Amino acid sequence: MSVEFITADFLSGAKHGFFTRKGGASSGVFEGLNCGSGSSDQSEAVAINRARVCESLGATADDLATVYQIHSPVAVEASAPFKDRPEADAMVSATPGVVLGILTADCLPVLFHDPESGVVGAAHAGWKGALGGVLEATIDAMEALGASRGLTQAAIGPGISQTNYEVGPEFFERFEDEDPENARFFAGGTGDRMHFDLPSYALDRLRRAGIGNVEWTRHCTYADEDRFFSYRRSVHRREADYGRLISAIRV
Repeated sequence: MSVEFITADFLSGAKHGFFTRKGGASSGVFEGLNCGSGSSDQSEAVAINRARVCESLGATADDLATVYQIHSPVAVEASAPFKDRPEADAMVSATPGVVLGILTADCLPVLFHDPESGVVGAAHAGWKGALGGVLEATIDAMEALGASRGLTQAAIGPGISQTNYEVGPEFFERFEDEDPENARFFAGGTGDRMHFDLPSYALDRLRRAGIGNVEWTRHCTYADEDRFFSYRRSVHRREADYGRLISAIRV
C-alpha cells in the first residue's frame, strides 16, 4: 500500500503533504505510517516510514529536518537537517531540498509557503503552543528569510475537532484571561466541562497575523481512526502508546 497524504491547493507551489497513517511499516497500536522516533515503536519501522514520506516528496530521509517538540512558541531556521535537534515547535527554510517535518497526534500541523520568495514553514500547534504564539513566531521567522506576510499561505492539517476536545474550567480560564473574546471558541458540555475549538482558534490567530490566506483541511484525528493517530483516543482506550502523524513541506 502506498502512503496517503492530503494537500492544500493553494500550497501547490511547494511539495507538501499532511500524511495519514496509511501505507506504513508499523504494526500493533502503531499500525501504519508512524513517524514518531519518540514512540516505543520499532526504530527500523519508523525509519522505513520516514523514508517513504520523503520519497513521496521527491527527497530522501537524509533531507528530513525535525525538531524536539516541546509545545513552545519557538521557531528555528533549518538551512539543513539538524544533527542535534533543537527544542522548538516550528521551522522555516529557504534552502531547496530541505524537508521540514512536524509530528502530531491531535495537535495541529500547520504548513506555510510564500510563493514569491519560496520560503516555507512548518509548525506544531497544540493549545499551549498556539496560545503562546508559535504561529506568529513562524511567520516572523519566514519574514526574516525574505518572505512577505501578506503573500504567505498557510494550511492547517488534520487535528482534533471541537466535538472531541473536552476540557475543564481551568483550561477555559487560561484562555479567557489571555483575551475575553476567546470565550467564543468554547461550547458547553456536561457539567463544568466544555469543548474547545482548536482549529478555529488557530485560524483566527493566523488571520489576525495578516497572512494572505489560511484554511483548515477539516479532518478530525480523533474521529477517523482508519486514517489518523490520536493521543486522546489512545488515552481513552488506555493504550500504552500511540503513533505520530507527520506533515511535511519543502522548497
